[in-house]
Amino acid sequence: METLDFDVVVVGCGIAGLSAAVSALEQGARVAILERAPEEERGGQTRWTEAMMRMKSLDAVSDDVEEHLARNAGYYLDPGLVQEAAGSWESWSSIVKVLGFTDPELISTLADRAGPTIRWLEKLGVRFDFLPGYFITTCTTRMAPVGGGHALVEALAAAAEKLGGRIHYRTTARELLREPDGSVAGTAATGPGGKAIRFGAPSIVLGSGGFEGNPEMLTRYLGPRARYLRPVARGGYYNKGEGIRMALEIGAAPCGDFGQIHAEPLDPRSGATEPIVLVFSYGVLVNRDGRRFVDEAPATVDATYEAITRTVLRQPEGIAYVILDSRIEEVPNWKRSVRSDQPPIVADSLEALAAKLGIDGRRLERTIAEYNAACVPGRFDPLAADGLKTAPDLDPPKSNWARPIERAPFLAYPVICGNCFTFGGIKVNTRSQVLDMAGDPIAGLYAAGEMTGLYYGTYTGATSVLRGAVFGRIAGAEAARRARELPSA
Repeated sequence: METLDFDVVVVGCGIAGLSAAVSALEQGARVAILERAPEEERGGQTRWTEAMMRMKSLDAVSDDVEEHLARNAGYYLDPGLVQEAAGSWESWSSIVKVLGFTDPELISTLADRAGPTIRWLEKLGVRFDFLPGYFITTCTTRMAPVGGGHALVEALAAAAEKLGGRIHYRTTARELLREPDGSVAGTAATGPGGKAIRFGAPSIVLGSGGFEGNPEMLTRYLGPRARYLRPVARGGYYNKGEGIRMALEIGAAPCGDFGQIHAEPLDPRSGATEPIVLVFSYGVLVNRDGRRFVDEAPATVDATYEAITRTVLRQPEGIAYVILDSRIEEVPNWKRSVRSDQPPIVADSLEALAAKLGIDGRRLERTIAEYNAACVPGRFDPLAADGLKTAPDLDPPKSNWARPIERAPFLAYPVICGNCFTFGGIKVNTRSQVLDMAGDPIAGLYAAGEMTGLYYGTYTGATSVLRGAVFGRIAGAEAARRARELPSA
């Protein structure tokens, strides 16, 4: 077995891993980066995303970040433990330190360090702006790197290489190696052609994402309906969950909602990057039986699409259809909210549309007739939640943008539940140290990004790439510091 020695080994080449690598290299550490993908697809999920960030300026997060994360910190938590969490982390009992909830210390660290991290990325050549995204209506502020996640990957990878970092492509970490005292000693990996390689290092940073590309783990944690899921973008297929598994195997505490994912509505006909369909607010959603099953517009689409998409997963065969009529053209720039490269399915009648969709035409006609009858007169405002709702006897109701679907031609898009990323992962503290089941750091082991548990129930939109950068940068600095301070270093 070939053995290569470094100060820090980073597993993963997305925003978390690359931020960690550059941060460690800036501290003078010798760094290896293990990337399962080939060079032309490096960057994990980050490469394929627009990388929206919930910021109101280059220096400050949006006003609702902390409140939203705190509101979705976990379910039915013991009030005594929540009260204990209000004190300093050092005073917490071991139970609270590994409690399955969103650590308030992590929330405040994310909010405090986001601005400096954005400025750090700026110095590495990334430009940011408040760019138009795919949401027609929105409830918060979002900023993005010009060029999306691909720009982040290329800037950080270039910085890592310039500083002497070594990226090992087509290389997968398989097992964490440990010293007799329990501290991390490196990782056993598989390189190109199945070659076994031992990467020795006193500090390991795990930044290899979730398990979107692992059907076994998806079914284990999410159940049999996981068969209908697919990753939102190509990078998700590389995320097999080894980082999470390796950490759990040596006693890391689990954290995050293992039974949930960040869901996005995708056009299953499309192989494009993130082929989302977010126009259902202006129409209705029906399942394969031709029936409505959800309020399509309880609020602005950016705040509700995740919950709605999860209901799609629960429908027969995990699929639904957005039904629209010609008045969709009255919505300014509505096509901005559809990223599929496939055209809508169009017909001059609902019966003909149903035939093209393969669903019961009579049932669809009855569904639309019942919906149309429940629509009441009112002012339609396509760019804000307008309160134009259906009559109270319609089940399910529609709370905004409820207008009859009656003007041919009729349009439809099929949608499935896309798996943007999984929520379950491992527990870390504000120094990105991985914690064991007693709440103590596992010496030499750090983690950041999607493989660390932060979200429960509802995703706080436009925070995933941001937290990967923030805690990746912290992890790299901490890992380099430990390697530097060890007596044998």
